[in-house]
Amino acid sequence: MVVTQVEPRIVTEVEGKKAVICFSGGVDSTTLLYDIVSRGYKVYPIIFDYGQRHRREIESASNICLKLGVPRKIIKLDALGELAPSVLTRENLEVPKVGYDIESMKQTVVPNRNMVFLSLAVSYAIGLGADQVFYAAHGGDHALYPDCRSEFVKSMQEAIRLNGIQLEAPYLHWSKYAIIKRGFELGVDYSLTWSCYEGKDLACGECGTCRERLEAFKLAGVEDPIKYKERR
Repeated sequence: MVVTQVEPRIVTEVEGKKAVICFSGGVDSTTLLYDIVSRGYKVYPIIFDYGQRHRREIESASNICLKLGVPRKIIKLDALGELAPSVLTRENLEVPKVGYDIESMKQTVVPNRNMVFLSLAVSYAIGLGADQVFYAAHGGDHALYPDCRSEFVKSMQEAIRLNGIQLEAPYLHWSKYAIIKRGFELGVDYSLTWSCYEGKDLACGECGTCRERLEAFKLAGVEDPIKYKERR
C-alpha cells in the first residue's frame, strides 16, 4: 500500500478549546495526544476497557495521561468484548505470530470497535461542552478494518456533525513511520506506549502489531525504546 503523507488538518489557534480523544496508549493515539496538547487544546482522553487481553495498554494510556497532566476517563465496555469475538478479547485463542497477512488480520478485528468508541466519545464531548473529537486512524491501517477507512471517517464525520461535534482524524493519510517522526519532533515518550497484543511484561516482537511497530521505527530511523522478548 502506498501512503501519501499530508499535513494534519488541525487549527492552531485553539488555546483552551476542549477536545476529546479516543486514546489507547499506542504509538498513533499517543502521538496525536501530544500533538493536540501542543496546539493548545484542553484535552480529555477517553480510554476503553473492552475486555482486551492486552490490558497493559490501559495502564500505559493512564501513565501517559498522568505524565501530560491531562484528565483521563476509563470506560468499561464488557459488552463489546462479549459481542465481538476476536483474538484480542478471547484468552482461549492464540494471537497470530506472523505479519499482517489477510488471515491473521481477520483474527485481530474487533467488529465495529471504532464506531462504538466514537459514539461514546461524542456523548462525552457533548457532556463536557467540547466540540471536537479526535481519533488516530492512519494510512497504514489495513483495508480489512472497515472502521479505519477513509469512507468510514467521512461517513462518521457527517453523522457526528448532526450532534454539533467535529470529528478529526488528522493522521488518516499518514504512514506509521511518519507519525513516529512527528512524535519525536513533539518529544513523545514512546517508552510509555504499548502495542503488543500479548500484553505481557515484555512485548513479544512476533505478533502483527509488534512487527508493524518495529518496522515503522526502523523506517523512521529511530530506536524503539520499549523492551521486547524477541526482536525480528
